[in-house]
Amino acid sequence: MDTFIRFTAGLSRFLGIVAAILLVVAVIIICQMVITRYALNQSTHWQTEFVTYTLMAATFLGAPYVLLTRGHVNVELIPLAVKPRIRFLLALLAYSGSAILCVLLAYYSFLFWHEAWVEDWSSDTIWGPKLWKVYLSMPVGFITISLQYLADLLCLITGREPPFGISDINAEAS
Repeated sequence: MDTFIRFTAGLSRFLGIVAAILLVVAVIIICQMVITRYALNQSTHWQTEFVTYTLMAATFLGAPYVLLTRGHVNVELIPLAVKPRIRFLLALLAYSGSAILCVLLAYYSFLFWHEAWVEDWSSDTIWGPKLWKVYLSMPVGFITISLQYLADLLCLITGREPPFGISDINAEAS
């Protein structure tokens, strides 16, 4: 179990780094696009599409890292107001429901990616990249976030992590 949790955390961190690199690349391409279009008065036919796909990939690939670090928006009003046992049950319900949703999204995004790959879809633009390459970030991201939710559930059930990251000491201090 420890190996699975460490592997999942490592994979989430790796994809977080990939997402950060993709964001930096998108910013560089946007700067290049502005210079090309306005300073050199030349056409930019691939940059907008590339940046759109890069930001999409960064979103899907970065989501497991955000979950790992609890960087998502989290309203703690109810978990802080309830007793520890109810907080545990609430976390169990939230993590399980989220995991089920992510597994379903992983399945359907894999089918979508597979269809793009088998049917050799391309973008309808001048640049025309193969869309299976673009869509690959969806199943990879959803599979990894599903694994991260499973790791979080295991940590919750075994008592390695408090529900919602709120220990009883933190709840009393609030």
